[in-house]
Amino acid sequence: MARPSAASASEAVNGSSRTDSAEAFAEAVLAVVADIPEGCALSYGQVASILGSKSARGVGRVMAQYGHAVPWWRVVRSGGLPPTGHEDRALEHYEAEGTPIVPMSGGRYRLGREALLY
Repeated sequence: MARPSAASASEAVNGSSRTDSAEAFAEAVLAVVADIPEGCALSYGQVASILGSKSARGVGRVMAQYGHAVPWWRVVRSGGLPPTGHEDRALEHYEAEGTPIVPMSGGRYRLGREALLY
């Protein structure tokens, strides 16, 4: 997949076919994620909202397939919970970036409110 372009968000809305539209949506998601500053995060739903979509699951699908190309750990579940199945790897990134973390029971954690951009 090509590097996201500045026009990706508008292309996602105005794609000429379903395939073009899906590819444009994926590129737009990756562009938004690439712009999330270190130490901060957005939820899947917030990324969708920025793109004028209600599809948090669509954002999740894009991240599952292409997220390795961007700082994937900066996209979290609602409530600041890290991506499912990637908690340990995400924690390494959060600690390296100085992302505020709130410990929870059972060794789990969530991001502090100050890290969330919404």
